[in-house]
Amino acid sequence: MHPACVFTIFAARARLGGWLLAAWLLTGGFVAEAAGETAPDLEPIRRASAAYVEAFNNRDFKALADQWTARAELVEGGSRFVGREAIVGSIRGWLQRHPEAKLQIRLDGVQLVAAPLARVTGTMQFTRKPGEKPVESRFESLRVLEDGGWRLAESLVAPSHAAALDDLGWLIGRWQATDAASGASVEATFERAVGGYAILGRTTLRPKAGDAIETIEVIHADREAVAVRSWLFDSTGARAEGFFESDGTTFNRRLAGTPADSASGRRAEWVQTIAPTGEGRFTMQSIERTLDGRPLPDGMPLHFQKIR
Repeated sequence: MHPACVFTIFAARARLGGWLLAAWLLTGGFVAEAAGETAPDLEPIRRASAAYVEAFNNRDFKALADQWTARAELVEGGSRFVGREAIVGSIRGWLQRHPEAKLQIRLDGVQLVAAPLARVTGTMQFTRKPGEKPVESRFESLRVLEDGGWRLAESLVAPSHAAALDDLGWLIGRWQATDAASGASVEATFERAVGGYAILGRTTLRPKAGDAIETIEVIHADREAVAVRSWLFDSTGARAEGFFESDGTTFNRRLAGTPADSASGRRAEWVQTIAPTGEGRFTMQSIERTLDGRPLPDGMPLHFQKIR
């Protein structure tokens, strides 16, 4: 479990495998542990959570992998990871971007549902660097007794509303790029707005010939949907909205909307990949593009550098 994305930006989770079971558990009675009293049969579950923290903070990815079942599912923000390898891969990617991060977990309750199943709820606190304010997330997990250990089968992680945009904080600032195919230049500026609950972006694309195209975008943490959403409007009359997803290293923004006034189509859809490539650099590319359902070629990647 980690605060990746947060974004997401995210679709309804009714399709999540095993979600009906999780929903049933969440509507059932809740058995809280009394302060200072731990039932003997719950202690191994508490130790499993402590071992998760130790493995995360020690970057012991083998031990982290052993915490999850082979077909485990993690929903974090709006991102969904299926399978032990995908989950641990996302954690590894996040830690590569935050090499000093530390994790703490506070358990609020453990409920033994049946002999092989336990529901665990609590709070996770991530500190990206020593001295920084921790980022807090709530979690609800389903652990299953497998091969003598209590492994995670499903986990739902909800970052706090105020912290939902933290994983996009590196975007803040001024950026520039050049379209290698057309020679057009691109400048983008991102800033925090409305008390940190949104990011406001302004982009100007200047082609070799013709008028510049200006775009305004708003990225906002949607508390109700546990997602990071996005709205874009540009000077051609086009508009789009969508949500972010993340695998721990790359952010995907799924967008749909109305194309430019001059376009013949009525509905455009595409995925915009945003991949940090080092300090002060990222690559953006539009893929899976369609116009009224007809596929279009992928856009050329744009390589942005931060303007100091």
